[in-house]
Amino acid sequence: MSNSDRYIYAEDDQTAKAPASGGYHYDLIFASYAEDTSDVRSLLACVESIRAFAGKFSHAPFWIYMPDSLLPVARTIFEKVPGINVELRASTAPEESNNFFFGDKPFAAARCEQEAAGKTAVLVWIDTDTIFLGEPVDFILGKGICLKYRPVMHKNIGLLYSDPLDSFWGRAFEKLSVAESSLFPMIAAAGGETLKPYFNAGLLVLNPECGLLEVWANHFQTLYQDSAIIALSKQDRKKNIFLSQVALTAAILNKFKRTEMVELSDKYNYPIFFDEMFGAPRPFDSIEGVITIRHEGYFQKPAPDWEQKLKGPKDRIAWLKAHLVE
Repeated sequence: MSNSDRYIYAEDDQTAKAPASGGYHYDLIFASYAEDTSDVRSLLACVESIRAFAGKFSHAPFWIYMPDSLLPVARTIFEKVPGINVELRASTAPEESNNFFFGDKPFAAARCEQEAAGKTAVLVWIDTDTIFLGEPVDFILGKGICLKYRPVMHKNIGLLYSDPLDSFWGRAFEKLSVAESSLFPMIAAAGGETLKPYFNAGLLVLNPECGLLEVWANHFQTLYQDSAIIALSKQDRKKNIFLSQVALTAAILNKFKRTEMVELSDKYNYPIFFDEMFGAPRPFDSIEGVITIRHEGYFQKPAPDWEQKLKGPKDRIAWLKAHLVE
């Protein structure tokens, strides 16, 4: 990577002075993709939450991928926070991918995986609206485990486990050679529905040497170039929005056995106030024991009484107010 597409904002990179356990330079690397200025600002809060609350991982590197055109704005935002230890890295994607929402993300993730291989045994790929409230002790991967994941929040374009494959999922699985025997029941994090596998792209804890993210990008490209998938995505905008997540699901099912992946508990990717924003059978108004939340931009226009409704440590609630409420 040339100096022109990489910027480091840190007083010094103390984590890289000596290899960590296992011969790697880092025990863990955080990474994400920013599409626009709003994403960059969200990631500033994300990184600050890691530095404040992630315990032994609070000094881990954080790599942020983005279009080259966004780098100058991102530099301006991050350079105001000395010592935050963030690397801004340029990323590109095929032009066709821009016909689909989140089309750049799988390609940025694949590049990140390639660049992280050999440097760490744990890569944590997260969405921009992630906030850490505690030390993610479960992010260490045990022997033989390639992935730790969370399910999607609710059914959305997914299928109930009891339902047959529809034309969209059937076509996707056919194109990507996903065996029906690999399907297993998964409980949606907020909606509670029992679904066919449908993985959340907003939190992936993985060994970069397992090669999942490269397969994700390749699967996504296969799908967005397929005429049947294109037609179905034009008929239903949600299928366009979440096609990359369908590709991720297929990639995981094709790459890993059930014994090679572990579902993280609901302490992670907690969908704060999801019921208010999108509807859910129960409230998500307690951060007691929660390690990471996803806020979906809720705090841009929060309910006037959100502080009174939210249960949990007062210092964490105060931090959310100071860093997220505009």
